[in-house]
Amino acid sequence: MPLPPGPGRLGLLDSVRWAKNPFPLLTRFQAEFGDAFTLTLPGIPHPIVAVSHPDAVKDVFALGADDGHAGKTNALMEPMLGKHSLFLLDGGEHLRHRKMMLPALHGDRIHRYGRAMLELADDAIDQWPVGRAFGVHPPMQKIALDVAIRTVLGVEAGPRVPELSTVLAETLDSAASPVLVFRFMQADLGPLSPWGRFVRRLSRASALIHGEVRRARALPSGERTDVLALMLEARDDAGDPLRDEEMHDELLTLLVAGYETTATSLAWALRWILPDPGLVSRLREELRSAGGDPLAISRLELLDSVVKESLRLQPVVALVGRVLTKSTVIGQMELPEGAIVGPAIPLVHHREALYPEPDRFVPERFLSLKPRPYEWLPFGGGLRRCIGAAFALYEMKMVLAAMLERVDARLASDHVRVIRRGVTLAPSDGLPILVTARRPRRRFAS
Repeated sequence: MPLPPGPGRLGLLDSVRWAKNPFPLLTRFQAEFGDAFTLTLPGIPHPIVAVSHPDAVKDVFALGADDGHAGKTNALMEPMLGKHSLFLLDGGEHLRHRKMMLPALHGDRIHRYGRAMLELADDAIDQWPVGRAFGVHPPMQKIALDVAIRTVLGVEAGPRVPELSTVLAETLDSAASPVLVFRFMQADLGPLSPWGRFVRRLSRASALIHGEVRRARALPSGERTDVLALMLEARDDAGDPLRDEEMHDELLTLLVAGYETTATSLAWALRWILPDPGLVSRLREELRSAGGDPLAISRLELLDSVVKESLRLQPVVALVGRVLTKSTVIGQMELPEGAIVGPAIPLVHHREALYPEPDRFVPERFLSLKPRPYEWLPFGGGLRRCIGAAFALYEMKMVLAAMLERVDARLASDHVRVIRRGVTLAPSDGLPILVTARRPRRRFAS
């Protein structure tokens, strides 16, 4: 059965455009071919059917574990994350890992991390220069990494923290090189080549992660509440724990995903917040009502709406894909077994029927709007929805709260472009901001 029409294999110029920023290309293809079109991306041999109508997205997200495989679409990430990564697994093995990891990243568990997130954000803000422009994306990366070291690995202080921070930051920055998303660039041509540099740094990072797993296993059960400790306690339906290699790959996945995507999402949020003094004032007034309590901060309506609208307006990835394991009807199209279908996140998020004036930053829309899971999808959806979504949303709120409480700032440049960092799409030049005043740290509520 034929796939829907589309641009087919991208030419050289469009491939370069895709590598830099795929959003305008997706918009152009939608205008030309409609809500479903077929394209073949650079470095990926098989065509992808991109869909943007909510009904089609709903069908994709309704696929069962054995009906749509996302792991196969992420195969390019295996050298970076390992074959046991949740991103690479499909079917029953994916469900096994997800079930074992989810409790540590959802519900009341994440509220235990709120104080640490606020404190680490304050630590970073203490170092921000006043009166001199700087790119805020790298400091946001530092906060995200510090949060991961504290809450995921459970390392709170001591000599291991600087080593972990340095090695992991170097490794994750290497992985963010745009050229590494192409298979032909994944060749070790020595320590000065992009891939060679990455694999050597990854080897050092892997040794440290294995070391943390060994240390955590040696501690008495129940003395820690970090993600690593909770994962060690988890058991599958057969009563078996995650093996060391599985633990390593899943921890690396959490570090990679949490570091880059959260930092980038925070930078984009500031891109929309800072030019609006009225919004900043209303957010600060709302934050005063929370009294510094992390749980109260997480429940603030305007802050929640700002985070959601920022993720709508500028999602950090363009597509989430599934390989169909059998002939399936998606949005009234019958697609054959083996076809790859991918919801185009920015096209859904800029759909006029769902979001009037979709190109404007209007956080107030989310005060009353409750989009369905296939209408707001910055974390994907269905069985493959990002396992760290709740954690990331909570962290974004804590970091933004700390910043809004403590600094007056504005954008240092009106010209903000989209650039690619690995698989994510970030603001150009790290989003330069200028801090004009910084207030002392406040004592947060218990």
